[in-house]
Amino acid sequence: MGVPLLDLKAHHEPLQKEILDAVEQVFKSQAFILGAEVGKLEERVAAYCQAKYGIGVTSGTDALLIALMALGVGPGDEVITSPYSFFATAGVVARLGAKPVLVDIDPKTFNIDPAKISQAMTPKSKAIIPVHLYGQCADMAPIMELAKRHNLGVIEDAAQAIGSEYRDGRRACSMGTIGCLSFFPSKNLGCLGDGGMVVTNDADLAERIRILRVHGSQPKYYHKLIGGNFRLDTIQAAVLNVKLNHLDGWTKRRQENAARYETLFRQSGLVQKGKVRLPEPVYRDKGIKHYHIYNQFVLRVERRDDLIAHLKQKGIGAEIYYPVPFHLQECFLYLGHKAGDFPESERAANETLAIPIYPELTMAQQTEVVEAFAAFYV
Repeated sequence: MGVPLLDLKAHHEPLQKEILDAVEQVFKSQAFILGAEVGKLEERVAAYCQAKYGIGVTSGTDALLIALMALGVGPGDEVITSPYSFFATAGVVARLGAKPVLVDIDPKTFNIDPAKISQAMTPKSKAIIPVHLYGQCADMAPIMELAKRHNLGVIEDAAQAIGSEYRDGRRACSMGTIGCLSFFPSKNLGCLGDGGMVVTNDADLAERIRILRVHGSQPKYYHKLIGGNFRLDTIQAAVLNVKLNHLDGWTKRRQENAARYETLFRQSGLVQKGKVRLPEPVYRDKGIKHYHIYNQFVLRVERRDDLIAHLKQKGIGAEIYYPVPFHLQECFLYLGHKAGDFPESERAANETLAIPIYPELTMAQQTEVVEAFAAFYV
């Protein structure tokens, strides 16, 4: 039968009429840039993230970029983050002439290890970017305590974690100075192209970001700041306003799929034999509803490359998130790192594999995935 890593057709088909109706209303209004649907989405997403202000932007990457710009990050500054994330997390730092300073991950969560951050701090440190990778919050309490003590900004990279909750129930993007979201089509809340949002509880920062979003212009054609064209399209906002109504249901189904995988993999004996290591949702036992939103379901596996070839032959979708940590990327060789400097990130890059977890995944499809694993490890 085959199981794709992601099935956007199955995801969008039930919403097609509702989405097309919403797009038609934008067409009738002709307000394609910063129309009413953008403001509506900003209010709704901010509230969903337990934050006061939302500013829609062009992508998750630009959300990170404009957040750094709003904090005044530039040449000579250092920004602390993880070596193990999508490239944008460190790429935006370098684009502004600042230096990405890397801190290894916690092997359980794949998120930055707070215990190692202080060792990476210098007088040039300006901000910290913790990444809520795969849909589980980083350990924010010690990060925020450290940031407060040293007067550092904290930008939450929640591109994969909208709605994810920390151990105390606070949601991703509500804890740091600024939170950043991506609405790339593969996200739990995805649009029909690129889109993103910045959220914050700081009114002054929110206003600064709104100004930076339109080339630093306020009023129109008068520029106190140098910004960029970071505006979220009205059509994408309209689509997202439709889809936001369904987000909690999709999260619930992703969590149910994750629980089913855990059962199936244990029943297969692969976990007990050490062939497969399941994700570890660290906040689940604390009664947190959105303990993990499973943007990806990431396993640690033996003989990964051979396994991927086997799964491909069986028509099973799988992906490596991410095969090369930042410190080993060619463009970051100037940072002076070498293999072995961040062992947990390197181990994750060599062992991890994401398998299908989308809400529309059926029990039969999940069974097929696990059977394909079992057949490989016989």
